Amino acid sequence: MPNDHSRHSPNIALLIDADNASHQGIDPVLTVLAELGTVNIRRAYGNWRKQGLKSWVDKLHRYGIEPQQQFDLTKGKNATDMKMTIDAMDLLYSERVDGFGIMSSDSDFMPMAMRIRQDGLPVYGFGSNKTPDAFKQACSRFIDVDALIKAEKGAGASGGKSEVDEEIVALLIDAYDAAKRDENGFAALSAVGQRAGNRSSFDVRNYGYARLSDLIETIPNFQTEKRANGQVWVKRLR
Repeated sequence: MPNDHSRHSPNIALLIDADNASHQGIDPVLTVLAELGTVNIRRAYGNWRKQGLKSWVDKLHRYGIEPQQQFDLTKGKNATDMKMTIDAMDLLYSERVDGFGIMSSDSDFMPMAMRIRQDGLPVYGFGSNKTPDAFKQACSRFIDVDALIKAEKGAGASGGKSEVDEEIVALLIDAYDAAKRDENGFAALSAVGQRAGNRSSFDVRNYGYARLSDLIETIPNFQTEKRANGQVWVKRLR
């Protein structure tokens, strides 16, 4: 039975693999998830006896994150992945959660993300740029936490913006070609973005932009036009 969104803000669960996530990203990650709803469930998993997690410990109380202790029962292995997956499935079946944020750079969470999406719930993945593509593509959106941190700090003369790679340009061209266009060859940017989102987990924040319109204006392959209703339209030039 679908959740009733009409009377409350969507309930978002943030699950953090502390061994494979940067503590510096928690503030911008919560800002991104605020677009989906209210992050009422915040859990971080790890062996809190480890010295390497000390920086995370300092963030737990500040951000209202509930620590989940997982002992390393076998050398070189930990129970974090399994516990996070079990908790995610419990939350999914409870029908009290409307979306998930997963902070990790571990591809082991790919099946979990895919299973959640099969129930129609969005999964926002947050990890490093080196995160395997398998996990990135399993998420509804995957966001590079390092890019979020860089943008928040306003690092660099370009304001933290990165060059858009050819793969994303090709994705946007394909999405434009598949979208309905008017007599002048313009397509609604929202339709282009929706088609691109169906094919890829990329997020414009990975390149330091807040909106797709800001990013696409920097790509010489396209021309944008803002119309009277404030909607942005886009035309392919080459």
